Order: sequence, then C-alpha cells, then structure tokens
Amino acid sequence: MDCRHGDVEMDAVLTPDKTLPEDGLAGTLVGRAWLPGIVSGPSVVVLCEKGVFDISRTHATMSDLLSQPNPVQAVELALEYANCIGAFEEMLLNTQIETRDDDIPYFLAPIDLQAIKACGVTFAKSMIERVIEEKVGGDASAADGIRQTINDEIGGDIATVVPGSDDAEKLKAALIKQGMWSQYLEVGIGPYAEVFTKSQPMSAVGTGKQVGLHPQSGWNNPEPELVLAVSPSGAIVGAMLGNDVNLRDFEGRSALLLGKAKDNNASCAVGPFVRLFDDTFSLDDARAMDIRLEIRGDDGFELSDKSSISQISRDVSDLVGQTLSENHQYPDGLVLFTGTMFAPTQDRDAPGEGFTHKIGDVVTISSPKLGALVNRVNTSNAVTPWSFGTRALMKNLAKRKLL
Repeated sequence: MDCRHGDVEMDAVLTPDKTLPEDGLAGTLVGRAWLPGIVSGPSVVVLCEKGVFDISRTHATMSDLLSQPNPVQAVELALEYANCIGAFEEMLLNTQIETRDDDIPYFLAPIDLQAIKACGVTFAKSMIERVIEEKVGGDASAADGIRQTINDEIGGDIATVVPGSDDAEKLKAALIKQGMWSQYLEVGIGPYAEVFTKSQPMSAVGTGKQVGLHPQSGWNNPEPELVLAVSPSGAIVGAMLGNDVNLRDFEGRSALLLGKAKDNNASCAVGPFVRLFDDTFSLDDARAMDIRLEIRGDDGFELSDKSSISQISRDVSDLVGQTLSENHQYPDGLVLFTGTMFAPTQDRDAPGEGFTHKIGDVVTISSPKLGALVNRVNTSNAVTPWSFGTRALMKNLAKRKLL
C-alpha cells in the first residue's frame, strides 16, 4: 500500500486508454447511454472500433440483453440493426457531470432493471475489520487498539478455514469459549454467505459520476469489488467493477443499520461497462483477476492498493448459487457484488483514527480485464437526486415504441 501526495484531476482519467480494458475493444463491451433530443432517454449500447452503437431497437433494456440464452450472439445479431450514436472518446469525456454538454450522448451505469445484490465478509482481511467495527461500536478512534488483539487471536485461523467445513465449526466453538465470536464470523466461516440488497434497480451510478456518503458518517471507505452479471436462469454472463460505498461507523454501531450504511443516494457505483464472457474473457479470468484501488484527495492525500479475487473465501459461483436458487428467483436478472478484502487502516489525519473519505476524493477502481471505474466523493444529499426510475424508463421506452 502506498500513501503519498498528488493533484486531483478527474477529467484526466476519463480517457479511452485509462477507461477501457488493457486489450481495448477486443472483448464484448456493453453499456447504457443517455441520448438527448427527441429520445431523451437511455439506450443499451455496444462499444465497437467504429463507435458506440445503439441496440435498443432489439434489446430495449440491459436486463433483456443479459437474459438471452447467448448474450454475445445476441449482441452480434443486434449490431445488424444498430445505429452509431457517437464516438467513444467524445461520449466518455461528456460523461463527467461537471463538464457535460446536454446535446451530446453520455454513458450511464451499465445496468437497469436487475436487482442489485451484494455479498459481505468474503475475504479474511475484511472479515476481521467487520469484527473490529462491531467490537468498538463504530468508534474509529478505538479501532487501532483492538486490531492487534483480534489479529493475534483469530487472524491466522480465519485466513485458512473453509466456510461451512468441520474445521470452521471447531473454530467457531473455540472462539465462543474465548468470547471472540461475532455475527460477522457467522457469515464469514459459517455455511451461509451474507447476501443483502445493496441498492434498488435503476439507482446505480456509473463512471464519471459522484458517489454519495451519508452526511452524518465520520468513518467510511470505498469497497472495490468484482460485480457479476447474472441472468434469470442463474447463468453468470459477464462482469464489471463496483464500488460498494461503505459507512463503517453506522454498520459498526448495529448490524441492523446495514441498510442505512449501504443504501443511500449514489452509494452504489458500477461500470464502466459490462464485459460479457466470450473468447477473450471468461469466468476463470474473473476469478484470477486483481483489482486496484486508488484514492486521490483535494488535500493532497493519495492511496494505492490492490487485492486479488483468488483470495476470496467462497467461490463466486457459490455466492451466486446462494443468491439465486429455488428459494429466491430474479426474473429480471441480478448483479452481484462479490465482496472486498480492502479495509483501509492507515491514518489519514490524526494518529490512531485510520482512514475515512473527504469530500472531493477521486476513487479509481481498475482491473486489466475490466477497465476503470472513476467517481468523485460527495455527500448523498448533495449529489444529483435519483429521479429516473423504473416507471420513467417504461414511459420513455413506450414513447419510443420500444415496448
């Protein structure tokens, strides 16, 4: 992990070379864009060498596209009837809200009607940090004092145990005797994963947008994650990056405040695009990928860190299976945040207070295969209010005779 000082220029990272995957447009990249003028609404788009193509005449929603038996083949067929709506670079530059030209299309979050679900406590490092939050009741100033004790007591054991195994049950019994058991350990090493609703359909923000923190939170952080695109049948058809914006103080005071800690205006960011699984990118590639996080503040603070999906405690297919099954269906499909191992503990200001966001921080979450998701931090009551929901989408699509 590296902390140093640097200037913040959000528009400098919203360029094709920094946004696209390392192999550029070699894969099947799909997203959504807002079209101005007569359309005045969102369209499903495909990124191609010749530009950005609108395929909404064939697939009016991303939910519909990702529900196809073969989404890659569906994209290929849809491109035969698609219109080019602009150059990728121009649309990307126009995606930053501070410099937007309303007469030019711009990119949105690449999902629409899908349920937005998330799994927590899927990495040993973040599992321990959740236990710390609980033990200190959300008080950041007390976290440093208990961190070493908890790591000494359970750190090594937790990192190697297989969730739901006999060894996990033995460790649970031992920790209960030591008075170290926690509800977070229950979902971390027990048979059932933590799966919760991160946000509402249509509420996610995409790259270039602001993300929101509850204004009363004083201890919070980004959570860089792999986000899976899942069809109604349970097939994992693609992936993207996500920021599961987290309020450590709210959730630390009570697990019953999870909804308040996780679901606020603009607290869910995904993108920059959905990369479908094809000959260039597979689920195994996603399982093996590294995700990098960079934070740059107006105060000169800079942080750089990375984590590997390969260190996850439950396989991503197991997480999907625990979310969508005979016990719970998602007819519009879902996207699933798979958890993070990132929990910043280094001090930003005063010794012992650890890390927390400041307004204006620029957060960049990136991976060679998925590109970069970039957002600037603000409070949830100061970012643009969410106003275009499912009802508005249906009215717009009907007006355009796409339904």
